[in-house]
Amino acid sequence: NKKILVTAGPTREPIDPVRFISNRSSGKMGFAIAKAAKNYGAVVDLISGPVNIPAIPQVNIIDVETSLQMHESINILLKKNEYDYIFMVAAVSDYHIKNKKNKKIKGSHKSLNLELYKNPDILKEISVKSKAKLIGFALETHNGEKEALKKLKKKNLDYIVLNYANEDGAGFEVNTNHVFLYSKNGDKIEFPLDRKDRIAKL
Repeated sequence: NKKILVTAGPTREPIDPVRFISNRSSGKMGFAIAKAAKNYGAVVDLISGPVNIPAIPQVNIIDVETSLQMHESINILLKKNEYDYIFMVAAVSDYHIKNKKNKKIKGSHKSLNLELYKNPDILKEISVKSKAKLIGFALETHNGEKEALKKLKKKNLDYIVLNYANEDGAGFEVNTNHVFLYSKNGDKIEFPLDRKDRIAKL
């Protein structure tokens, strides 16, 4: 009977009607956490960017495209619900295109300049809007522990989960992961390489 919010997948920031900036997140880790929470008896809201994963029965899924849409959806849900846990698993784009075009950009240009503007810091905002236990995710390529602990403190999180984009079998686009869990109390737990659904249950 716990109330849980999960975000999953990438976001897409449009350049023109056919092109966008995004990342390689598949959404598998976020969906695995949402499914595990539901199976443990929680009431789950899942905000997902564009993914190719079947819907989870009995999980309320809100589909979004952009970071600003995810930001808006989270704010709406936080006004309606008192969550016990919030898992911010989505790989949200840090920037959006300021000068996006309404028509397809032709490939005849020798160069293309894109002006990028910072998106809202969704994770940092949540800590002042909700009393839920807040769990963030950090995907790094180097200095992982240092960067994760910095994010844990800066975003005022209760926990942060670290994984590496350049580790075989972990991170984006695979069914397995190798993660480290850090708490604001200084605890650290390593979860060896395993299937994402198994890690989610832990």
